[in-house]
Amino acid sequence: MTTHKSTGHLIGYKRVSTSAQDAQLQEDALREAGCTGKIFEDKASGKNTDRAGLMAALDYMREGDTLCVWKLDRLGRSTKDVLTIAEDLHQRGISLRILTGTLAGSYSPKGEGKFFFTMMVAFAELERDVIVERTRAGLEAAKAQGRVGGRPKAMTPDMLAAAQRRKAAGESYGTIAKALGVGQATVYRALTAE
Repeated sequence: MTTHKSTGHLIGYKRVSTSAQDAQLQEDALREAGCTGKIFEDKASGKNTDRAGLMAALDYMREGDTLCVWKLDRLGRSTKDVLTIAEDLHQRGISLRILTGTLAGSYSPKGEGKFFFTMMVAFAELERDVIVERTRAGLEAAKAQGRVGGRPKAMTPDMLAAAQRRKAAGESYGTIAKALGVGQATVYRALTAE
């Protein structure tokens, strides 16, 4: 942790999970910390990827600016999301200031604060590798048990046989689809693929 004196602007960001919640506590803390200008806000769950306020804040900031948040979890609920944002800030030369919580402090992409960003990026890379490895292991285990991934077939072999008999009897694709409880396009694809 380092006490970073930015030559840029201190930009605030606050987020509450629902419209019913009040962000006044965060607003007061951000103002007291020195965010006298721009403070961006979202009223959305951290899991919601459509956070217009955060996107506007990230778009507004320039190299040398500092993003100020009340707590690190205000940036996002998932580790991956927070790590992605921290990595973006680091690459753009933007500092991060966290007012409360375990990681409270100011982190600069230069000097001592660079360690924080380096660790965040390393954790992001590790998390991506773990996800890829788990996915690969899961697919291999499923394959070993005779299961394959992907969307299940809309028509079973019995349904296909029934559709073939009905088509041979002169029924239309629409009538067959209705009788089998599937879409007309599904019946058409299944019968023309044979």
